Amino acid sequence: MNDAREDARRARAPIKGRGAASRVHGRFEKTVAHGEDDGWGSVYANAADDDVAPVAPHPDTRVTEERARSVISRNSSPDVGFSQSVNPYRGCEHGCVYCFARPSHAYLDLSPGLDFETRLYAKTNAAERLRHELSKPGYVPSAIALGINTDAYQPIERRYRITREVLELLAECRHPVSFVTKSALITRDLDLLAAMARERLVTVYFSITTLDNHLAAKMEPRATAPHGKLRAMRVLADAGVPVGVMVAPVIPMITDHELEHILHAAHDHGARAAGYVLLRLPHELKQVWREWLQLHHPDRAAHVMSLIQQMRGGKDYDSRFGLRSRGEGPFAQLLAQRFHKAHARLGYGRLPALNSSRFVAPVPPSPQGDLFASR
Repeated sequence: MNDAREDARRARAPIKGRGAASRVHGRFEKTVAHGEDDGWGSVYANAADDDVAPVAPHPDTRVTEERARSVISRNSSPDVGFSQSVNPYRGCEHGCVYCFARPSHAYLDLSPGLDFETRLYAKTNAAERLRHELSKPGYVPSAIALGINTDAYQPIERRYRITREVLELLAECRHPVSFVTKSALITRDLDLLAAMARERLVTVYFSITTLDNHLAAKMEPRATAPHGKLRAMRVLADAGVPVGVMVAPVIPMITDHELEHILHAAHDHGARAAGYVLLRLPHELKQVWREWLQLHHPDRAAHVMSLIQQMRGGKDYDSRFGLRSRGEGPFAQLLAQRFHKAHARLGYGRLPALNSSRFVAPVPPSPQGDLFASR
């Protein structure tokens, strides 16, 4: 069966407020669920074939509280501008259908589709564990990317305030931090961010995929609307917080025509640095994305995938460093040229380098607290 027929067979109905339309199976799943019609009208009317699990009409969000053993993740990738990160949450309620982090839910034996945006985990002891790690004698400070795998300011942060607690700790010990977010909720913490900015301890990038509210509602249903991101950008910039924009992801035949418009709007709202990332489709995200295309843009789905594959060496995804964020070939080269011309014309530069020299190790947590927490 060719790709177009396979995609059409899998396509469901969109679910309002959700990016994915099904629970595509994770690559590590040991058990697989199948929907069966009992003759009385199934509540899983938009379910199920051999490749996806049943889906309720209006799946709710469930949050599991967990206590992490450690919270700093380290990497040596040449494609990212940081060496360590902290993620207060696993999964993300924003529901961005294109999110490169979706396949990480497969490690939890959950679907990178709907489960990624409805089955969330909150690390309620994140600040406590971070204090422990920062207070170690051998710790060498370098900027922490806060919420890089899933958004630190996703909707459940309003309730759990874990990001706020972590930021308070970083401010206390003058530790540099950076953000990439799709949420205006970050302005809630303006008091901390403005004070840290005065000591060159924070930078914030807003990820903007489109300026089209209708498209954003389908593609990133629970993220802040495009105009809300721009307003939040202006608020931070006016308070002295260094702000940038990531045009991410750039999607051929869906959002690529907006590249210059996004850069212009962001600059008007205070962004002084900019970057872009081409759509990435690792692991199960290929299936989630193809399904979304068939539901929302069936007329151009084949063309979109053809252009993606032209930039990925004939495949849906190329994981090679240096190419996975930019692609290769004529279309990728054209995107790069357009970006660089707009970048220069608008006067974008770089955000101030973060300062690690002010770091003061925090007071370590009480051993008694660890003893009680382990019970």
